Amino acid sequence: MQHNPRFLALVEAIRSRVQETDVHQIKRWQDEGRTFHLIDVREESEWAKGHLPGAEYLGRGVIERDIETRYPDASTELYLYCGGGFRSILATDNLQKMGYTRVVSVDGGFRGWSDAGYPVES
Repeated sequence: MQHNPRFLALVEAIRSRVQETDVHQIKRWQDEGRTFHLIDVREESEWAKGHLPGAEYLGRGVIERDIETRYPDASTELYLYCGGGFRSILATDNLQKMGYTRVVSVDGGFRGWSDAGYPVES
């Protein structure tokens, strides 16, 4: 997908403020049986077409509104992913501003996961 320049500039300006991991680390942790919350912040239509195993849906449009209901403890370990890793950076930054201290964006997102040949749930 070709993103617009201002959107990319916004993401790049925020990137240094958030922690990132990648899809390969998420897969290793899943294979090891590590417990963590993996949150898909894409649109509902994207989620319906497929998502990472064990992921929970909390779309970018409502995550700031609903995060405290779902995860009231601001120290909960949260890993956010989107289609490629840009929207998840924006969501991660907002959750940090809301006081969440262990929130990480997953670089590569759903496309990186799929391109690596990892399993997808639908």
